[in-house]
Amino acid sequence: MKKYKKLVQILPLDQRRFKILYIFSLLLIFGLFGRLVRLQVFNASDLRSEARLIQSSKTTSLKRRRSIVDRNNRLIAYDKQLYRLWAHPKYFNFPGDSIRGIRSIEEVTEKLSPILNLKDEILLGKFKNKVNGIKLLDEISEEKAKNIINLQISGLDLFKYSQRYYPQGELYSNLVGFVNDENKGSAGLELHLDKKIKIFKKSNLIKRGGDGTPLPDNSGPGDFVSDYKTLGLTIDSKLQKASFNALSKQVNKWKAKRGFAIVMDVNNGEIISLVTTPSYDPNKFWQYDPELFKSWYSQDLFEPGSTFKPINLVLALEEKVIPKNGFVEDIGKINVGGWTLFNWNKKGNGYIDYPKVLQVSSNVGMVKIMQNLDPTTYWNWLNNLGINKKLVTDLYESSAGQLKRKDLFVNQSIEPAVASFGKGFSISPLKLVQLHAAIANGGYEVTPHVTSGFQERINKHSKKQLFSMEASKTVLEWMETVVDKGSGSGAKIEGYRIAGKTGTSQKALNGSYTSKKVCSFVATLPVNDPKYVVLVVVDEPSKSYAYGSTVAVPVAKEIIESLIVIEKIPPRIKDPGIIVKKP
Repeated sequence: MKKYKKLVQILPLDQRRFKILYIFSLLLIFGLFGRLVRLQVFNASDLRSEARLIQSSKTTSLKRRRSIVDRNNRLIAYDKQLYRLWAHPKYFNFPGDSIRGIRSIEEVTEKLSPILNLKDEILLGKFKNKVNGIKLLDEISEEKAKNIINLQISGLDLFKYSQRYYPQGELYSNLVGFVNDENKGSAGLELHLDKKIKIFKKSNLIKRGGDGTPLPDNSGPGDFVSDYKTLGLTIDSKLQKASFNALSKQVNKWKAKRGFAIVMDVNNGEIISLVTTPSYDPNKFWQYDPELFKSWYSQDLFEPGSTFKPINLVLALEEKVIPKNGFVEDIGKINVGGWTLFNWNKKGNGYIDYPKVLQVSSNVGMVKIMQNLDPTTYWNWLNNLGINKKLVTDLYESSAGQLKRKDLFVNQSIEPAVASFGKGFSISPLKLVQLHAAIANGGYEVTPHVTSGFQERINKHSKKQLFSMEASKTVLEWMETVVDKGSGSGAKIEGYRIAGKTGTSQKALNGSYTSKKVCSFVATLPVNDPKYVVLVVVDEPSKSYAYGSTVAVPVAKEIIESLIVIEKIPPRIKDPGIIVKKP
């Protein structure tokens, strides 16, 4: 059977329909072109920024601080990496759930409680009907944070932060200080050396491909390397602990206001130990009186009393106003400019040599000795020693001592008289240590410091010589007799040559002396090869018979015994005399 093809009649295109299609096509083209212009021209910068956000991730460094370590790299302060947990209940979702599924708060807390070691009801109580931005917990450890991340629960956010921690508690607080809740140095070295302790690290952009693979960029080779530097101290933690225990025990025994003890290398100014009491726990600083945060050993001043007598004797020897083998008459009192000055016990000692003046701590003997020195020369010496100047060191800013005006000192005879036994002017304990170190090392000025390398940075030129080697050596030998058979005999240790001087001074208030005392003792050892100076100051002991010999000397002896063991100082075999080395 023959098949026939169907014929289709082609009708002409409707002109109206053609025009509509044509206009629609033009509008579409112009619309696309307009969109292209808008994206490429007007929105280019915004799109570029949005693309960068998608294609790159910004790394921001934490507010971190360098660790602080002692001379043997024992940790004193360091940053702990912790996490803060936030919750957003309206996004709670478990792995495998549908996108629109929302888990209950109870279901989430049931999984969190075992990890955080908290009861369900405690966690539930933190939500308080909130649905967003709920802080659940601070100070979450790295291990717990990893366990929370492994839960893969949507709606839980962990914020990483750094928290300062002081593993040795109150042992270093008065020296190192602490950082506040905003991680800012607020006391001690943490504040004074804040710029050296902070880690300044720039933020970086990591470029990534569409699949998240990091792409090569022009970051420097050290841009992503962690800062592992530390702030090293010259302190020995073992000696620090021994000193703190000895001082605390004595301050409590005598019911004193506070106490201070320091051990310093006389040849380079390195502080081996520096403690004060009462102290505080820097990990819980908010629980303590802010008065404890003060570095009073460099900021508060006191009249050094008899501990300054050896320094005055050096000055008398330097000016050759007394012979080394001379004597002085001590009848127990002396009249100066209408004022009667007494010995501490108001008793006379007869004709005594200069070592004996130190042994019995004769005020009358010192007045007569220093009356041989012209008052103008005497004041110039005290001024040149920096009595009234700030001590430049790496510790918290020191206070300048107080020295009477030159015209008063020169024209009023009572002023040089009382200065002869350490009264009428004031200095910080740290300044007293520096001056005694100069006697010990042959006359050279060293700067007390606690950070490694500090001395080299400030002493680029030769050290300043305060006293002659001969005068220093002579007075050091005289000080040795104080420990051998004088008021410092409580510090005597068999086999070791130790020099020292006790001090007991009344505290002044509104121009008048009160019954409150400051008891002190300064020691140098070993005399045959001077290496260390030890100073103990106990402020306002409240019991009877409080003197430098009864209050401060026992502390110094305990510290010296620990020092001998820790530093392995050998006992003397024979008496080779004093070895004085230029520091």
